[in-house]
Amino acid sequence: MLRLKGHEVAILHEVLPVTTDDLPALRYAVGRQMMVITCNRRDFLRLAETEPHIGMIILVRRKSRIAECASVLRLLDRAGESGIRNNINFA
Repeated sequence: MLRLKGHEVAILHEVLPVTTDDLPALRYAVGRQMMVITCNRRDFLRLAETEPHIGMIILVRRKSRIAECASVLRLLDRAGESGIRNNINFA
């Protein structure tokens, strides 16, 4: 969905081993100036307290993937990339 909207997307399991822990995943994103979208609220909020990040979207689970995608799109439409950058956002 994000690619269709013109965003560059890296899916974790496509670029790092499936067993990669959260900290190396976050550092991968930071090293490439990429924001993180995750459902792992607890761990990534804790990491954000001590680790630099470009921006995060904490995805709140919904009944369907379509509802989750719509929530991310609404956030991007409202805040734009500059509003999300260097912030922690919930969608």
